Amino acid sequence: MSLDPAIAARLKRTGDGLVPAIVQQYDTGEVLMLAWMDDEALHRTLTTGRATYWSRSRGSYWVKGDTSGHVQHVRSAALDCDGDTILLKVDQVGAACHTGDRTCFDADELAVNPK
Repeated sequence: MSLDPAIAARLKRTGDGLVPAIVQQYDTGEVLMLAWMDDEALHRTLTTGRATYWSRSRGSYWVKGDTSGHVQHVRSAALDCDGDTILLKVDQVGAACHTGDRTCFDADELAVNPK
């Protein structure tokens, strides 16, 4: 099986065939992480309900939580208006970040000093 051709036709991929996926906690709106998907990762995510990504560093697929236990149960998925970003709303079990933080954006908040 493969990704629905109607969905695949809407995707605008990077040169290496990937689309960024923003991952958000479904009930609070908290932004958890950003990951990368290709057609197969999106297909697996949509058909299993488990967030599956393409690891650029390992060059392989990974299902969030298979090794850490920090599973993402997908509640919904959407494409943005340009088809170049995926939004996954998930029920996150445990930490979303590989560092053990709740989100990948917990540790390094930048100062904003408007003029």
